[in-house]
Amino acid sequence: MAGFSDAVKTIQYAGELAGSAASELLDKLADTIRGEADTLRDGTELYPVELPRDLFAHEHAQTEWWYYTGHIESRSHRRFGFELVFFKRRTDLDRFGIVPLRLLGNPIYFAHFALTDTSEKKFRYAHRKSGNGLFDYPAAASSSHFYLRLGEWSVRESHGCHVLQATMNGDVSLEARLKPVKNPILNGELKNGVSLKDEGQASRYFSFTRMEVEGELTIEGRTEHVSGSAWMDREFGTWTATDKQKGWDWFSIQMSNGTELMIYQLRDGEDKVSEYSSGVFVSEDGRQTYLARDQVSVTPVGYWKSSRSGTTYPSGWKVNVPSLAISLAVDPVMEEQELDTRGTTMIVYWEGACHVSGSFGGSEVGGNAYIELVGYDRSHENPNLAHFLMGDHFESE
Repeated sequence: MAGFSDAVKTIQYAGELAGSAASELLDKLADTIRGEADTLRDGTELYPVELPRDLFAHEHAQTEWWYYTGHIESRSHRRFGFELVFFKRRTDLDRFGIVPLRLLGNPIYFAHFALTDTSEKKFRYAHRKSGNGLFDYPAAASSSHFYLRLGEWSVRESHGCHVLQATMNGDVSLEARLKPVKNPILNGELKNGVSLKDEGQASRYFSFTRMEVEGELTIEGRTEHVSGSAWMDREFGTWTATDKQKGWDWFSIQMSNGTELMIYQLRDGEDKVSEYSSGVFVSEDGRQTYLARDQVSVTPVGYWKSSRSGTTYPSGWKVNVPSLAISLAVDPVMEEQELDTRGTTMIVYWEGACHVSGSFGGSEVGGNAYIELVGYDRSHENPNLAHFLMGDHFESE
């Protein structure tokens, strides 16, 4: 596209100029094309979550995401895990060295779609981005109702259900309706949706911890009805990344007795668990119990090294919540569930479907989980502009 080529040529030319002069030139160019940068701080950063409004997009939030993970089974008893996430990023404050990222788009939209074939032990994923003019896919996130789109990938609300659609590699397609079984929970110590990440830094964060899934999955030329259970996380805000936010381990556990457990462990620059980590337990009838960092114990029992990125991740965990008499073993259904999204969200991370077994209140319990491991790979600390510009459309299996 002409607009994309012109932008790249401008960036290349500016990169040849002296540092401060080039930076000033690019800032003025960004002001002309995109308007002046906003601070993205409007005084509402610690306001409680308001539903249903906060399910929709926010014009002034720097970062927001809508995150779905789930476990489904076809009528032929083939089992899968899936991840579908949409991101919207205001780029007013972002730079690649001297290059203001808003020159390429503001906001920029991203999406990841992953499918873990538990039965066949295969992992596939795709990721996309859009600057609505600089990249191929048209994108939108409505601030008046729940509707997200990036190309033909979409999420919308219809009659109380979340309707998901995504494709991959030309022969994988998921269309599903997710019906909340329980009311959403508001995360954070005050149960108002304000989730502290460090002193003065917070997001708004709520979750649908159990959603019934019904839909169709097309894979390898065959379409089958699928059903199962999903989890949805919604988080948004404008916060500054500090030393206490160098990475995180996120656990969403759905137990077979109808309860759920979420654990959110932030890691600092020394890879220690930050005091701003927390969790929540949701009873069968939907009541939530806040869990402080010292109420939860998460111990890795093994490790896995990626042959692609060279990154080593924990793999398999013991999870204990003594106050609730919960003792669980959480194990990946397969180790290879790493996503290299440096061409979109600029990170390499592990996110995967897991099995759960153990005890709750002295009784045996099973279940499923999704685990996200971010920050073990550090390549995002030195992002590559060329990789970001040209690394879109990547699909793997």
